[in-house]
Amino acid sequence: MEQLIQQVESLQLLNHFILTLLILIPMILIARTVVAGTRYSPILIIVIFGLLMGFILVVSGVATPGLKEFPVLELVSQTTNIALIVTFFVGGQEIRKIFGNKSFETEELLIHNEEETVLGTTRTQLVLTVRSFLLLIGIEATARLLLGLNQSSLSSYYPILAYLGLVGAIILIDNKAKIINKPLYIRKGVLEIIVIVGILIASYHLSQFIRDLVSLPSIFFAMVISTALGAVFYKYVFGPTIKALLFAGIPAVLAGTFTVGGSRIIEVFEMEGTAAVLGYGFFGQIFWMFGGMALLIYFGKTNAVRNLAPGMAGALSHTGLTGACTAGDLGDRAANRAPMLVNIPFAMHIFVFSILGISMNRGSLLIIPSIIMLLIGVVLVILGLRNIKQTNSDDRAEMKSLLQFGFGWQIIAIFGGLLLLSLSSMGLEFSVMAKASAISHFGLFAGVQEGMFGAEAAGLITFTFSMTFLVHPFVFYMFGKAMDNDEQMPKLPVLILSIIGLLGIFASLFLI
Repeated sequence: MEQLIQQVESLQLLNHFILTLLILIPMILIARTVVAGTRYSPILIIVIFGLLMGFILVVSGVATPGLKEFPVLELVSQTTNIALIVTFFVGGQEIRKIFGNKSFETEELLIHNEEETVLGTTRTQLVLTVRSFLLLIGIEATARLLLGLNQSSLSSYYPILAYLGLVGAIILIDNKAKIINKPLYIRKGVLEIIVIVGILIASYHLSQFIRDLVSLPSIFFAMVISTALGAVFYKYVFGPTIKALLFAGIPAVLAGTFTVGGSRIIEVFEMEGTAAVLGYGFFGQIFWMFGGMALLIYFGKTNAVRNLAPGMAGALSHTGLTGACTAGDLGDRAANRAPMLVNIPFAMHIFVFSILGISMNRGSLLIIPSIIMLLIGVVLVILGLRNIKQTNSDDRAEMKSLLQFGFGWQIIAIFGGLLLLSLSSMGLEFSVMAKASAISHFGLFAGVQEGMFGAEAAGLITFTFSMTFLVHPFVFYMFGKAMDNDEQMPKLPVLILSIIGLLGIFASLFLI
């Protein structure tokens, strides 16, 4: 009987694997179909479909909040670090090129097949999307297996998940795409998998080693290591692993996150105090995004998408905008700039997590250090805005100015926001959750998800993070209009939206 139960459980695992594939991949493809022929990003549609899918699964009685009945889907939602490692590596390469004055043409090993398999998605893009799903599962299962993490119901099945994911990703290559050197291309893919797993393991051990001194989550060390590797190997030509995760890693993670988040809609709305979190998160999304753009437009005198999109992605460590940029939805220049502009502001996370770690231990925000960081942010923003006016469209000068602005605006958004939240009755763990949601901030999201701010916040973050993405119709509509307008952002709507966001923030904190 025991053997029969094990066989049934193994069969259920395979069913969960296939079911998760059939839920997430069509979600991404449908999103690309809906925006096909437009300048809009498919991530907006992924938000809506993901939340709706999670909600329907719970309402229909198929699952409970958190989707514990779909463990493979839940696993995908927890692979944020993998997608970020690739982004940080590419960002490290761009940092070296910009600041080291390294200029050369990158040799591509893969030439895409442009045959449209699904409306809005070419054959090669479809393969990259499926491969990213397999890589996320395979790499995460491998890392957990090697680290000995056995908290999940999937723990005993990590070996088979690792096998299915990694082997499937290695052999899944578009046979109609042109590959310059097939053996080298495949070897690069295997090497990249090994390196990503190594970074996950090293960053976990580093976070545990320094835990008693400073509570830094593993995502911080993953950023440092992958960025350093990118800076050292700045000439490295991408293999299939990096190509797939750079193209569809973030959309796949977000699809999983939104689906899990949608499953908690009913539960969260019944909890006391979540209305203020959601209100601040929603209007904070509007204010920090459009307020930052308003500064660049009216004081930095630039409304070009090549500056606004990657600049604000970096200035907020913004998940959706980063994904839209790296996927190429907002132009080639935004795609090339985004990884670096996300990396540099992320370096200040040592201050964020240090201050927040100490704050959690004492039960309230450290006010004086937060004010000091806020003032530093103001100085950097003023410096960046002054310099970007004098760039005369020079690529390197624009990048350096955007880095200054992005670093400063992210400090203002985080510490200014936390100082504002400290004036309300909201607890610190809920404040951090609201802050992560209010700027779609990858690092804070990963830190909360890892349990840095308690089990309750870790359980709720997928929902609060997902719900504030509903503001993205404004974000991607505005960027879509800009792309149709010769990549120039309309000025007045940005100012109006930033004012609405500011008013909404104060209303959610002091009236709700």
